Amino acid sequence: MKAAAAQRLVVISGCSGGGKSTLLAELERRGHAVVEEPGRRVVQAALRSGEATLPWIDMAGFLRRCIALALDDHARAARHQGSWVFFDRSLVDAVAALQALPGEALPPVPPLSSLYHPRVFLTPPWPEIYVQDAERRHAMEAAQAEFERLQLAYPALGYEALLLPKLSVAERADWVLQSLAQA
Repeated sequence: MKAAAAQRLVVISGCSGGGKSTLLAELERRGHAVVEEPGRRVVQAALRSGEATLPWIDMAGFLRRCIALALDDHARAARHQGSWVFFDRSLVDAVAALQALPGEALPPVPPLSSLYHPRVFLTPPWPEIYVQDAERRHAMEAAQAEFERLQLAYPALGYEALLLPKLSVAERADWVLQSLAQA
């Protein structure tokens, strides 16, 4: 992929329940392209079809589906003409989670270090807004472990991981856009 295209592909990742989806909805409302979280889409499809590729049944199968979907998302977004494309999680998230599972082989993926904008935004744990639901069944402790894994994974690949401040949704969106303008 061309470096210029990667410069427009921005990842918002971090702790589950930290306000990523709400922030992305605000960025979309402001006219930016948004790519929905692969994990949520995999869970929704599995629940509709009765498949077992759910993280609480088959984590490795779930992550493999997330990787495939994230690869497709990335390819489609790289062709997008316009300004920023914001991702609710990325290929890096799914790969890092699969690598954390003992004995799991990684499917072929492109080099992860240059797929996205060099600045990645991470939502820190925010217990006051964390909510479990039909698609997010894991406890806050699992969400925090996920955050810690991602806080290491992105910088290890050369990304600058910025922690999103705990602000209102509009202020968070402003902060992200200002941070990108300064990059």
